[in-house]
Amino acid sequence: MKIDKELAVGVFLLIGIFSLIYISVKLGKLEVLGNEGYTLYASFENAGGLKSGANVEIAGVKIGKVDGVKLNNYQALVGLTIARNVKIQDDAIASIKTEGLLGEKYLEITPGASDKLLRNGGTIRETESAVDIQELIAKYAFGKV
Repeated sequence: MKIDKELAVGVFLLIGIFSLIYISVKLGKLEVLGNEGYTLYASFENAGGLKSGANVEIAGVKIGKVDGVKLNNYQALVGLTIARNVKIQDDAIASIKTEGLLGEKYLEITPGASDKLLRNGGTIRETESAVDIQELIAKYAFGKV
């Protein structure tokens, strides 16, 4: 009888540990088995606070994430992972946007009209850098141009 209680407690603990691991992975949005998508790149004059892990969206729908931002020839080179089922045209436009007035940065892609699609490792040529709020305030408040 004592062995049965110990076995039940052990099974209960194992279920609890696996449940915690599962919840941690889901809430942390970790990718345990690798990413399911392809990589694209985009260069910006100013990344304006865009960070690794930020969402990539089309029409407000998440289609990927920002993998990293690094300096390349005095421009911000942004790596993106895009879901395999989403195809991006070679004339698409990538823009850095802000959620709300002071929210997080994300990257929005405006689809193009071209028949040519970007492949893994391709580059989005048309980009729009982030709007610098401090620069705008300085221009209008202090008359700096």
